[in-house]
Amino acid sequence: MKCPRIALAVIAIFFLAGCLPWWDKSPRPNTPEALYTRGQEEYRDGNYKKAVEFFRRLVEEYPLGELAIPAELGVADSYFSDRDYATAALHYNDFMEFHPTNEHLPYVMYQIGLCHYKQIMEIDRDQTETRMAEQAFQRLLSRFPSSQFSVLGEEKLKECRRMLGEHEFYVGKFYFNIGEYRAALARFEIIQKQYPRLGMDYKTSHFIRETKKRLAESEAKNGAQARDKG
Repeated sequence: MKCPRIALAVIAIFFLAGCLPWWDKSPRPNTPEALYTRGQEEYRDGNYKKAVEFFRRLVEEYPLGELAIPAELGVADSYFSDRDYATAALHYNDFMEFHPTNEHLPYVMYQIGLCHYKQIMEIDRDQTETRMAEQAFQRLLSRFPSSQFSVLGEEKLKECRRMLGEHEFYVGKFYFNIGEYRAALARFEIIQKQYPRLGMDYKTSHFIRETKKRLAESEAKNGAQARDKG
């Protein structure tokens, strides 16, 4: 009868001392593995701010551990999934700067472009984010042309360029409508040179012809008026 009692006592000592038995393989609290697991769980549950806390804590407490780099990505991904694209872009850029040869760099570069892409405004608004997305996707394609993320990035790049072309067309048409034909022509010619084969060729060519026609008429009229005054 003494043996069972001794075994129970040993198990009780393990638990009272805060030590789990050898067969329990679950991550210990506050270890890199435990922090990373908690971060993943919070992320899967949509608790992105909580996920950031665990991933950031892991990076700060175990900066040289093998899970520190995945945790850095976890921070950036959490901000992205939380739709805080500006902060996510900062963390992705930091990752690219500090880990320039990491195997996940194509993904990171794609995500940087996507952060800017998600903040693109309508064609009648400022297009800074569109240009930044265009540049990011172009860098991805230039550096990793064979990556699966470059295939995705190429489609986004086309959309960015189309948006920039549509913005130029919007501004050009505005100038056209108020009779500023030289300014309008300059915008339409930018589209023709920089954004061909994006679905705007026909309407751009039409407005270039019409703008040149009206510009010639306007200059002829102004010339006739000048001669009459002379």
